[in-house]
Amino acid sequence: MTAAAARRTALAAQGFADARPSGPPTRRHLQKVLSRVRLLQLDSVNVAVRAHYMPVFSRLGGYDQSLVDDAAWSHSARRPRLLTEYWAHEASLIPVEDWPLFRWRMDRYETRYARHIRRIAESSPGLVDDVLATVKELGPIGAGTLESTVGGAVPKAKGGWWNRSDVKHVCEWLFAVGELSTGTRRGFQRLYDLPERVLPPEVRNAPPVSDEESARQLTLRAAVAHGVGTEKDLRDYYRLEPARSQRAVGELVEAGLLEQVSVQGWRNPAYRHPQARTPRSVSGRALLCPFDPLIWERDRTQRLFDFHYRIEIYVPEPKRVYGYYVFPFLLDGELVARVDLKADRVTSTLRVPGAFAEPGADTARVAAELAEELHTMAAWLELENIQVGDRGDLAARLAAAL
Repeated sequence: MTAAAARRTALAAQGFADARPSGPPTRRHLQKVLSRVRLLQLDSVNVAVRAHYMPVFSRLGGYDQSLVDDAAWSHSARRPRLLTEYWAHEASLIPVEDWPLFRWRMDRYETRYARHIRRIAESSPGLVDDVLATVKELGPIGAGTLESTVGGAVPKAKGGWWNRSDVKHVCEWLFAVGELSTGTRRGFQRLYDLPERVLPPEVRNAPPVSDEESARQLTLRAAVAHGVGTEKDLRDYYRLEPARSQRAVGELVEAGLLEQVSVQGWRNPAYRHPQARTPRSVSGRALLCPFDPLIWERDRTQRLFDFHYRIEIYVPEPKRVYGYYVFPFLLDGELVARVDLKADRVTSTLRVPGAFAEPGADTARVAAELAEELHTMAAWLELENIQVGDRGDLAARLAAAL
């Protein structure tokens, strides 16, 4: 494949080759997005918008965020829960039917943190059972309420795994091993509940899936989301171990469920899903948050788009090149600019401290298209104003276009 064909294949796999809905997006549109991306990464940063909402906006445009909330944290006979939380790429929302495919990871967490939990059990006998019993009685319930209800050692300092209370440690361990799930969220606080009150019976009672079959199924899902990617690309999507990923890819190629291809300019072999589309062209625009599955693997982003991208949240401000929370801008299948964004809800303003064009980009057209997309995003976030700062070679043109 040519590099351009691989790029168009990747964009189509992620839903960027399709036009946005002409009317208000519906649950059916959300399901189509989920069938492609397979997961939405969760992240605590809320500078512009929570990470799990943004990939849906990037593909559908302005939509009611309750579509995602209802899919993830509510259930009824008419509108069953579509998503549940677990450690997939990172902390993620995944389709409920995929939950059994992570039993191998639950088993590994049980082994990995056994000594730590044993220490807690020795210092606070019965705490694990008390947490489970309290969640059963009062859930969905947050760790803070659990601490005041069942006790447990609470350190003076806050922040970081090592400073969490014993109750929070137990909650996170029980979540990791599949004994607790997320019933709902209040703000960004996870409210724990029992899996039997979150997951449908057919998921909880599904026959056990072997570690090998789980690896194959997750690799296939990653291939659907990639269209075409290297073994390392596919492995990273669900953070599989290298040996398991390599074995799964080999078995899927042998079974005809993946096709090995070479992509011009890529050093390593690539693997294409047999049903992946390669459109002749890709049009349209989208702002991509740092945790969008199209770009979260930075080496792949470099290969696909010749776009060097790093998140600079943890870089001291004087050393930042582009800004704190930077969104690449996708236009007609190319990453043509990047903008630092912040939602200032006090003044109802979408702030753009910096805007930067990529080398060779048509800055007049990029500024005009980016201005339209920022208007769409501001309206979606219910912000009344857009204000552009003076950082970056695109800032003046963007301000004029707005």
